[in-house]
Amino acid sequence: MPSICCYFEVHQPFRVRRYTVFEKNHNYFNDEVNQAVIEKVAHKCYLPANRAILDLIRRHDGAFRCAYSITGSAIEQFERWCPQVLDSFAQLAETGCVEFLAETWYHSLAFLYSREEFAAQVDMHRNRIHDLFGQTPRTVRNTELIYNNDLAHFVSQMGFTTVLAEGADHVLRGRSPDFVYRPAGCDGLRLLLKNYRLSDDIAFRFSNRGWPEWPLTSDKFVAWLNQVNGNGQTVNLFMDYETFGEHQWADTGIFTFLDELPGKVLAHPDNDFKTPAEVTAAYEPCDVIDAPFMVSWADTERDLSAWLGNAMQSSALHELFNLEQQVKATGDEDLLRDWRLLQCSDHYYYMCTKWFSDGAVHKYFNPYESPYDAYINFMNVLDNLKGRLKLHTPVAALAG
Repeated sequence: MPSICCYFEVHQPFRVRRYTVFEKNHNYFNDEVNQAVIEKVAHKCYLPANRAILDLIRRHDGAFRCAYSITGSAIEQFERWCPQVLDSFAQLAETGCVEFLAETWYHSLAFLYSREEFAAQVDMHRNRIHDLFGQTPRTVRNTELIYNNDLAHFVSQMGFTTVLAEGADHVLRGRSPDFVYRPAGCDGLRLLLKNYRLSDDIAFRFSNRGWPEWPLTSDKFVAWLNQVNGNGQTVNLFMDYETFGEHQWADTGIFTFLDELPGKVLAHPDNDFKTPAEVTAAYEPCDVIDAPFMVSWADTERDLSAWLGNAMQSSALHELFNLEQQVKATGDEDLLRDWRLLQCSDHYYYMCTKWFSDGAVHKYFNPYESPYDAYINFMNVLDNLKGRLKLHTPVAALAG
């Protein structure tokens, strides 16, 4: 039986408020809504799920292990409105059974536009995770598991030893995601690929009564895991943490499933749980993955089309990142923070016009009436930010 590697993404964006082209207010974000959402999800998901994970670690004497990546935008909201959530993650860190991963602080698409900005945000995140939880992350994931060969090379140079990505079929080319791989050209870096079929059975299909495998029980799921026995090193179950209690409500039985699963897995003496860093320390890579094109964990295409699939999204991102050097030259920390908050991938996801196979997913996460409404609102904010830039004399000019 391979190791089971559970990784959970914890993210909440700072949602932009309704903003007209005539406004002069520099407060772009809807604090009332953001507070309401973070408090709701904290009580439905983060707090009960963290209690459940802590209980599982203690009940199984540390044999249950998992990993988290908590975005900076989520951390900032926890600090402002739900500090007890950060306290509960700190309790998990103290067990020694939880690994915390690094990623961009603002859940940004920066790697696609600015390697300098990407590195700055990853360093911000890595340092803050150390301050909060006493760990310096060795494993990194890019926003939305966006990955290619270039990203692997870049994070390897930043000192990371493990990187996560989507186990997309067109990347694997007939191979299994249940092994450790080496990225092309990166001898010292290890790559873990999400088993999207088994992960999505929990994250997306668990409560779907039209799914032929419903209801998904812990016994059934462990039987599927056991099928990998002898045919893999690690089953990588990567998913949003909000799966537990928010996307899959408590009355679906998702917490009962979570409570039962580790015991059923560990009932087999050869089974274990490992964090990503433990997996790559335990197993040698079986092959090389060559990923010249970008892959992500979003939608059925598993590419960049969720954020760059239409002209609105491309225009908004292009205009935002064109401001990078001007914003940084001002030395204005408030302006820099606002510019970085506008990098969050969620803003561009709201502009997605893919209303077919993935329509239900995009509607669920979209607070706007239409993608066009999202684009207009975002560009109104960006126009105001540009106006603030014009009022600045760059620090470099003053120094000259």
